[in-house]
Amino acid sequence: MTGLIDVHGHIVLEGSLGAAGPTCGPELGAYEDGTTWFRVGDWRLEGVPYRESLFMQTSLRLEAMDEAGIRVQALSPNPLTYLHWIPAADAINFCRAHNEDLASVISKHPDRFVGFAALPMQDIDAAIAELERSVSDYGLMGGYIGTDFGTDLDDERMDPFYAACVELDVPLFLHPTASGLDGPLRDQRMRKYSLDLVIEFSYEEMIATSMLVFGGVSRRFPELDVCISHGGGSTMMHRAKLRALAERRPSSPEWIREPGAFDTALDRLWFDCHVTGDKEFEFALEQIGTDRLVFGTNFGGWDKGTLRHVDGLTEKLNTNAVDLLRLKKRAPHLLE
Repeated sequence: MTGLIDVHGHIVLEGSLGAAGPTCGPELGAYEDGTTWFRVGDWRLEGVPYRESLFMQTSLRLEAMDEAGIRVQALSPNPLTYLHWIPAADAINFCRAHNEDLASVISKHPDRFVGFAALPMQDIDAAIAELERSVSDYGLMGGYIGTDFGTDLDDERMDPFYAACVELDVPLFLHPTASGLDGPLRDQRMRKYSLDLVIEFSYEEMIATSMLVFGGVSRRFPELDVCISHGGGSTMMHRAKLRALAERRPSSPEWIREPGAFDTALDRLWFDCHVTGDKEFEFALEQIGTDRLVFGTNFGGWDKGTLRHVDGLTEKLNTNAVDLLRLKKRAPHLLE
């Protein structure tokens, strides 16, 4: 197979607009001066022309993928539209509409796209049902959710959801969104200078990783594959200190105090390599290794920059993506 497999490509879908109801939307529009906006509830993103961009124009996405050397892309929900904190009924309607439209986009280009399902995580039983429907009826590759939705990732109430992922033999992808848009506002300072897009995302990714590791999720579900965006955020910068925390603090579970137990649990997780900056990428690669690393771009996003780092890693990253996405089982035609 020539070209890269990109696991981190968000999409905005026409068929999902308004699917969460008139209050939540989502909705696209423009002011009188032509400035576009994207509304989710009472929050607006201004100046991003989604309809005219590769986020909604498949032909533009394919052209850009060809230029970037990306052979296959896994399409996923826009983090602005996780809608994990709205009424469950509205979230269920949105996710159903989103996943149906996503499947339609993929069906038109089955040699270039696979997809992840949006899930209503405020109702875990409904999330399981939507995951089962999306995988069984539409052939989507797994679930794609935020990191904060009211139930901690290590909470035993999540176990039926994890068990469903294992039973369906699909991975789970975790990617944060900004607080205050979907869920309570964590820190007003993050709204200044768009710091939430870096600091809050990175924090959320480290929290998610820590919940999974310290909470023993992989011990309970050794066949579960979870992939965390952006190299796990701040996790690898603090890997040694988290290890010391695991081994020395009485608040740590007894099993993780054993030497090597922390690293064994952490190394069971997957990470995408969308880490911007040469030195930062080198550091992340050193800390993560390549056994559980996959290629990701946040394709079309403001923080692009992964491509130049992966020279010499293409074969390994693609092999990992094939394993993570179960492409030999679910989409063998993509490997021809």
